[in-house]
Amino acid sequence: MAGFDPGGRRASGHHRRHRVVAVIYDRLALFELAIAVEVFGLPRPELEIPWYEFAVCSLDRGSLRATGAIRLAAPGGLRAIARADTVIIPGWRDPAEAPPARLLRALRRAHRRGARVVSICSGVFVLAAAGLLDGRRATTHWRYVERLRRQYPGIRVEPDALYVDDGNVFSSAGSAAGIDLCLHLVRLDHGAEIANQVARRLVVPPHRDGGQAQFIARPVAPRPGDGLAPAIDRPLRVADMARASALSPRTLARRFRAELGATPHRWLNHQRVLAAQRRLEGSREPIEDVAAAVGFGSAQTLRLHFRRFLRTSPTAYRLRFSTRARRRLPP
Repeated sequence: MAGFDPGGRRASGHHRRHRVVAVIYDRLALFELAIAVEVFGLPRPELEIPWYEFAVCSLDRGSLRATGAIRLAAPGGLRAIARADTVIIPGWRDPAEAPPARLLRALRRAHRRGARVVSICSGVFVLAAAGLLDGRRATTHWRYVERLRRQYPGIRVEPDALYVDDGNVFSSAGSAAGIDLCLHLVRLDHGAEIANQVARRLVVPPHRDGGQAQFIARPVAPRPGDGLAPAIDRPLRVADMARASALSPRTLARRFRAELGATPHRWLNHQRVLAAQRRLEGSREPIEDVAAAVGFGSAQTLRLHFRRFLRTSPTAYRLRFSTRARRRLPP
């Protein structure tokens, strides 16, 4: 595909807007489709950059049934996939139902020419049926994890991930995790600041770690003043956090797991990585200085946690997302 490398990232020589195509079908789940429409299909003149070209194509002919007794129709069929730079499968109507062969062929052809192929929630079963996930990492909604493992043992299923980026094949967990994945794609294409602006308009966090647990038992404290706010306001060391919250380290760990889906140590390291990302994007500080500024003891420790959370190095991250180094897509 002209303008993109085989991993689906931007490359030089791209002379048109990136074209995103979402596939709709009978008995469609609307929320997953709406995520793709909101992120890629909504005009964003305030960003002052060439935004995506968005289209919808239909697997099934005629009027399509969707959740909520709504009917949909698309202007064209699967031939639109042949021109797509990114193809999105927004869920699938039944994980036990084999997708039609014509859809699987279209996805394989798109993948072979370098297009990004993306699934939201149960849409991963379509990518799996096409053979695009063999030997790769992927995720899906926690309700479907065991079924995905049984049906496709060649996939390395990551049950706790919000989304998985494996080359030019992407998958998200439950429906709302599709927002995280779509913002990740915007971040890859346009950089962190543009993705943050889109997130602000959506009124969602700009970045939730792709390895964050899908399910948190108690996401909201029952009363203001409850929960971990006093500790989170001063995230220096785990011991400091325990003292700030007037909890023992063991109780703090239990509360963190219940409320944030992570241990205090993992959460703190993730916050430091996020802070390092911001510094790498907007400055030329040496890696050693970035590590010290965010609370890691050394550049080596920063590199370790970057690899753990982001599967890349600080230097590679800076080259991709630095506001100075990044080249935006021309019209």
